[in-house]
Amino acid sequence: MAYYAALLHMIDLEKNNEVRPLHVEYLEKLEEKGKVFARGPFGDDSGGLVIYIADSYEEALELAENDPIVTHSVRRLELKEWKKN
Repeated sequence: MAYYAALLHMIDLEKNNEVRPLHVEYLEKLEEKGKVFARGPFGDDSGGLVIYIADSYEEALELAENDPIVTHSVRRLELKEWKKN
């Protein structure tokens, strides 16, 4: 298992408010499966962060790309492996 940080850069703040409930529901289901380590918005409304737990970059990318906040083009995804010490 490895950790992957999904930086979710805001594209459309107004649309974000509409899609956010779907985003939260999606992440809650992944948390129940042990696939999310941490998540939350940035304080300046510029986006947010999700740290996924996955077996590979490809798995983490699939999880992140299927997030409604990404599929609805509300936020731009940037995914990086995160080294948890």
